Amino acid sequence: MFGCLVAGRLVRTDPVQVSSDKFVFDLPDYESVRHVVVFMLGTVPFPAGTGGAVYFSFPDPAGGGRPVWQLLGFITNDKPSAIFKISGLRASDGGQGPFGFVASSSAAPSVAQVGVSVEPLEQLAQQIPASSAAVSTVDSFLLFTQKMLDSLFNFASSFAVTQAQMTPNPSETFVPSSCVLRWYENFQRRLAQNPNFWKS
Repeated sequence: MFGCLVAGRLVRTDPVQVSSDKFVFDLPDYESVRHVVVFMLGTVPFPAGTGGAVYFSFPDPAGGGRPVWQLLGFITNDKPSAIFKISGLRASDGGQGPFGFVASSSAAPSVAQVGVSVEPLEQLAQQIPASSAAVSTVDSFLLFTQKMLDSLFNFASSFAVTQAQMTPNPSETFVPSSCVLRWYENFQRRLAQNPNFWKS
């Protein structure tokens, strides 16, 4: 029903069914994993009105190695796959989750688990995933671009001088700050209209 993929590793399609509505993948050497993809195989859909909440668990050193579960997000029949960032998760942000203590098939301390819990869609919509599990989106690209534009404009403006303060120097080229401001505003406008305009 489900698959799990980590870059550089084989696809896993063999979750352990720990109850009628809960499935778990072991994830060895999780410290080197930055992202995990969870997807439906396409062979068995979710029952009508349900989807799968995706959780990540790793051993909590402060808790004696007991698992700390954190909600990453969900998959549904309409959204059959998702990629999650797990490298920024911290034990202090998690809890027991719906899985409680599920013993890993390996006793190694560097084995984490990815769990899928079949739940009603209404319940999935109300859950709040760990904020650091979100993967970069166009919104984060826009935010980065906006911060970069602000930084360039502020940096260039910090060197602004009035015409009376300019000392003649034949090796220097001066650009009016109004030109930089006009470029800045045009770039922001084009970015708001089409975040990928710069690709053409």
